[in-house]
Amino acid sequence: MVGIDLANRWSELRLDGVAGELVGPAGGAGPVLEGLLRRAAVGASAEMLGAARRCLDMSVGYAKVREQFGQLIGSFQAIRHRCAEMLLEVEKAHAAVYYAAWALSAGAEDAAMAASVCKSFVSEAARQVCGDAIQVHGGIGFTWEYDLHLYFKRAKSLEVQFGDAEYHRELIARHVANS
Repeated sequence: MVGIDLANRWSELRLDGVAGELVGPAGGAGPVLEGLLRRAAVGASAEMLGAARRCLDMSVGYAKVREQFGQLIGSFQAIRHRCAEMLLEVEKAHAAVYYAAWALSAGAEDAAMAASVCKSFVSEAARQVCGDAIQVHGGIGFTWEYDLHLYFKRAKSLEVQFGDAEYHRELIARHVANS
């Protein structure tokens, strides 16, 4: 299968002829699948965090060497502010990912909530940071000669996997309503 992220392989799995076959007790798969999806969502969030952090690093490095109008673009207030805001988003996403991963591995009471908060926040933060990185770089940021677009596409494809931000906010609302 082909997706927007050409650096990632996609496959389709068909389970023909397995209707009616049970693995374990009837109705017992729900909690197992929910746990797996939580872990996958946090894993995807960690990868999006890595993409966002790399985009930030590339942007700061580029701002230090790219000249425009006889000055380094890093000397322009708009670029400095954009990079500072990118750093804030990356650091907040870092905290969300690390807490959710700890909560899941420790079996914390709020692990499900932490996983959903993580996925919903990091999805949007990675989109913002990677998009801002493209803006800092200008036209070169989305060319095949420069790797920035690879991180952007990876983050974008992970954004919807294992539930998008809206899906996870719905899970958070349900959890809060049932508490």
